[in-house]
Amino acid sequence: MAGLIKHYQRYTKRTNILSIAFVALLCSLSYFLGLWQHNGFTSPVSTTAVLSSVACDPTTVSTSPGFDLDFAAHHTANDSTFASPPPSDFPPCDIKYSEYTPCEDVDRSLRFDRDRLIYRERHCPEKRELLKCLIPAPAGYRNPFPWPASRDVAWFANVPHKELSVEKAVQNWIRVDGDKFRFPGGGTMFPRGADAYIDDIDKLISLRDGTIRTAIDTGCGVASWGAYLLSRNIVTMSFAPRDTHEAQVQFALERGVPAMIGVLASNRLPYPSRAFDMAHCSRCLIPWHLYDGLYLIEVDRILRPGGYWILSGPPINWKKHWKGWQRTEKDLNNEQNQIENVAKSLCWKKVQEKGDLAIWQKPTNHVHCKINRKVIKSPQFCSAQNPDAAWYKKMEPCMTPLPEVASIDQVAGGELKRWPERLTAIPPRISSGSVEGVTAEIFLQDTELWKSRVRYYKKLISQLGQKGRYRNLLDTNAQFGGFAAALIDDPVWVINMVPTIGMDTLGVIYERGLIGSYQDWCEAVSTYPRTYDLIHADSLLTLYKDRCETEDMLLELDRILRPEGTVIFRDDVDILVKTKSIAERMRWQSQIVDHENGPLVREKLLLVVKTYWTAEDQNQPQ
Repeated sequence: MAGLIKHYQRYTKRTNILSIAFVALLCSLSYFLGLWQHNGFTSPVSTTAVLSSVACDPTTVSTSPGFDLDFAAHHTANDSTFASPPPSDFPPCDIKYSEYTPCEDVDRSLRFDRDRLIYRERHCPEKRELLKCLIPAPAGYRNPFPWPASRDVAWFANVPHKELSVEKAVQNWIRVDGDKFRFPGGGTMFPRGADAYIDDIDKLISLRDGTIRTAIDTGCGVASWGAYLLSRNIVTMSFAPRDTHEAQVQFALERGVPAMIGVLASNRLPYPSRAFDMAHCSRCLIPWHLYDGLYLIEVDRILRPGGYWILSGPPINWKKHWKGWQRTEKDLNNEQNQIENVAKSLCWKKVQEKGDLAIWQKPTNHVHCKINRKVIKSPQFCSAQNPDAAWYKKMEPCMTPLPEVASIDQVAGGELKRWPERLTAIPPRISSGSVEGVTAEIFLQDTELWKSRVRYYKKLISQLGQKGRYRNLLDTNAQFGGFAAALIDDPVWVINMVPTIGMDTLGVIYERGLIGSYQDWCEAVSTYPRTYDLIHADSLLTLYKDRCETEDMLLELDRILRPEGTVIFRDDVDILVKTKSIAERMRWQSQIVDHENGPLVREKLLLVVKTYWTAEDQNQPQ
């Protein structure tokens, strides 16, 4: 009996092993059959192959991560995704479009009113006007110098315009040095350099104690003011209109300095109320005293309670400069008086006027200001409006009221922590319940989540962890700014875009000490081609899948992405498979990889690298 039992046990064990092996073989065959049906059963490409072009120089092959990534999706898309053969590849655009900015196109702008510079505002092409081609880089394009060297030098071939170096030669903005541009840090109102100019401001208001973190520079030139503030832990949103030839904002972006195309005309600036700690104008040529003070009213809207407005250039210190400005003493004196009156009507306090600088401060609440409205009749407070609404929203000649306070000592909307504590502190808009459905606990969990995700990104993309490889970053669907916050110790800057559909969290992002803008992703971004080194798109494709064409969004991302730049798409696997098929027609290398929590999660990552090619070799990508 014992022998029969042992024989039966050996037989059962052998049968179980054979059964397991047979089932494993069937599973493997089924898996590879699925791959063959959906992917043509091509061999997975290694991360080295996909990311080898991501290097600091087109001739340099970068190192790959320490392991290969699996290209095969662990969830397959619906068969309908591949029901029809893909159309032909997107051709390169004509070289004349190498600096094309769709919503600020110079030719299109001439159709619009020139009064108050309305023609320089955003005027986007209609769907039938959209380009279905890839914007070429100019001949000889080279990847920018790594930060911080890029602050002071850029390749001439990348922005081949000498006009600004000639026009501003005596002001020391920019000069041509062989095959490079050099940025000495000068400016119209700071001939001793931006550093010395900022030191003069620091003597009047503290720039080093962490109370000032976010700034806006109107009419920024080549953004030297913002560039040199970075060393003081102050991040600046610099903007200037689209130039017909000078490309000032483009120079700023080549330097690795945050900047966008923008203008004060008839629309609100695309930022929420109470966003900036400091606003600045250095001979920015904005007529602050005209239109009933409308432009200062807009600055008041975006300044946080207690924030500062700094003005240098006409009419400040006009008694010294009036002859050089080629204006009469009476004219300049009248302009300054009008500016002073507008500032007073907004309840601003003049902090200091010394030399070429004048500084005003916005009140921390509107307790006294509301009482003053009985005497100062204009501007009155706005009523029944969303103070954060700013996407194609017309400016109004009324003052944005600050949130109510219980006592005159309180800061309206809540007091912010000093930098860097404010980055991770609970933003007042969340702690007060202003963002519906978002609690302090949700915010803290989101912060930790993005720390984990960014660690995973750096494992997948070794270049993200290399200091100096990436500088200009864009988060297309920033939510609370967690992606940017997780990169705060890296030598990068991130512009946090909040889509105009969905929850408005841009105010939260600014309260954290980060910068960003509103954006409708069915339209182009207000920036030049080849702005960003890395673009992050979390659920963006799902958000817009029923609103605009995916290929139009991808073509826009290609326009603003630098050659050898990277895109991280984070979305449902079905959407990413479809997106990958479009990406492969755009001279992009792409790879789908698993979620950081493993292969069983439907959400995946699509990593994309834009290949290097220029107008010289349009038909032959390198």
